[in-house]
Amino acid sequence: MQCTRICAYITLVIHMSDAYRSQRNCVHMRRCAVVSYFCVCAYTDAMPVIAVLNQKGGSGKTTLATNLAQAAHMSGKRTLLVDTDRQASARQWAAARIDGQGDPVPVVGLDVGPLERSVQQLSRDYQWLLLDGAPNVEALAAAAVKVADVVLIPVQPSPYDIWAAQEVVEMVKIRQQLTEAPRAAFVIARAIVGTQLAADVQEALGGYGLPIFASRTYQRVLYANAAASGLSVLEADSSSAAADEIKAILSELEGFCP
Repeated sequence: MQCTRICAYITLVIHMSDAYRSQRNCVHMRRCAVVSYFCVCAYTDAMPVIAVLNQKGGSGKTTLATNLAQAAHMSGKRTLLVDTDRQASARQWAAARIDGQGDPVPVVGLDVGPLERSVQQLSRDYQWLLLDGAPNVEALAAAAVKVADVVLIPVQPSPYDIWAAQEVVEMVKIRQQLTEAPRAAFVIARAIVGTQLAADVQEALGGYGLPIFASRTYQRVLYANAAASGLSVLEADSSSAAADEIKAILSELEGFCP
């Protein structure tokens, strides 16, 4: 993704009433700050940057990011997993792997400094970059939305996850108004087999106006067991239902990328 840098920083002046100005935590002020942070860029390379984001911890974000990155790597794509979470969950996952075991996807940490510049430099050597986003850090989430071509928002079948997705959706839509990017979609994660919850969540997410992947992950012990060994579910058991889920999401993601 070598940027030809038709890149003009845009600061939008948004009219706010005196009442909003006096409220430091007002969502309108946060939205104004996010808008002023985004820039318009044109990239000539087809290499996608895929950010997996949700402001709520425990949403299945890192599980999805690590498994998709490893699956893409195993499919022959030159893939890099970028850990932007200061908790370093993806890096801990990579470190848990026994030395010399399999062919792991490379993982780097970028939780400080200008994310856009670092992504541009890293992207020269890879076909796919997957960003494991940070929860509860709005500045890092905004930076990830800024550099992403695709944003995946994992959501568990829980009202808390649905409510927490709102801030990421707002960031995505603000940038889309400026640049028509990134493409964004929900992925239902940790659904429970044999329940109606996932269908109810899918109906509730429809109000956000973003597509929802048909593929999803389910609550399975293999995800946790594989992660504890620094592996993806495809490596732990390639014939498992969990492996099929990740392969289906990867296939859908390939068709979704611009």
